[in-house]
Amino acid sequence: MGKHLIVGAAGQLGIELMLSLHSRFGADQVVLTDIRPTPHPDGAKSMYVEADACDAVALKAMVEAHDIDVVYNLVAMLSARGEANPMAAWKLNMDPLLHVLELAREGLVKKVFWPSSIAVFGPDAPKDHTPQDAPLHPTTVYGVSKIAGELWCDYYHTKYGVDVRSLRYPGLIGYRSQPGGGTTDYAVDALIQAAQGRGLECYLDANERLPMMSMEDAIRGTLQLMDAPSEALTVRTSYNLHGCDFSPIELEAAIRAHVPDFAMTFAPDHRQGIAASWPNSIDDSAAQQDWGWKAEHDVASLVEHIFQGLEQPA
Repeated sequence: MGKHLIVGAAGQLGIELMLSLHSRFGADQVVLTDIRPTPHPDGAKSMYVEADACDAVALKAMVEAHDIDVVYNLVAMLSARGEANPMAAWKLNMDPLLHVLELAREGLVKKVFWPSSIAVFGPDAPKDHTPQDAPLHPTTVYGVSKIAGELWCDYYHTKYGVDVRSLRYPGLIGYRSQPGGGTTDYAVDALIQAAQGRGLECYLDANERLPMMSMEDAIRGTLQLMDAPSEALTVRTSYNLHGCDFSPIELEAAIRAHVPDFAMTFAPDHRQGIAASWPNSIDDSAAQQDWGWKAEHDVASLVEHIFQGLEQPA
């Protein structure tokens, strides 16, 4: 069996996926690539290749040189950062995906994972329990690029038989790395600040409810999807995935159960408009039916889990 390549291995999701793949397959079966090495010390256990994911020639050479069977293409410029530079976001969010899909079409890669996002939904989608087939009219270039990527995934599967799989992640919350420029990152920041005895000025409205998920649930869901038999999958754009949902004021209350003095203030900025266009909660019944998905963390257990992680030695 060939190896697993993580493109964008230095990011939040890349670090978490690396650790899970190390545990499952061994570090020697995982190859990492990014424009910088992963900051996690376990990154040194795997082969690292410095490369720009937009460089198709470099990606092909990597796949051929290291006997790659599975590619996890995690490279992305997230919502808030992407609005500051839409053309750069479009290029980074699209080019690496198309390069990897082409490698799979040519038979050099057997299976591809690519993450989509709740950012594909816009203000006309149902806000509560947003269905799999809801209208997709996003308000950000990040969301536009994710819709385009979903359609490319479906096209390559239908036209060429490429085994590409995808999840629409909600906001992801972990403790091993810093936030990466997403609209939901206030939640990660709040937990980090609380653990350090500080408060947080939140850039969203106090009652702006959003879907969220622990990194552990996200990685577990990703690997469950990748393990599922191809014939069981009915969605080849991207599956809705739900963990839990909460507002900043509800997160503040959950944090106070552990840090009683923690407090948020609220100063909504341009990110509030982005958040307001997204769902309150997600209907992931297709994922439940097709491959048995079920989240483990609600808001209370998620907060407890993150604090336990932050207390661990570096």
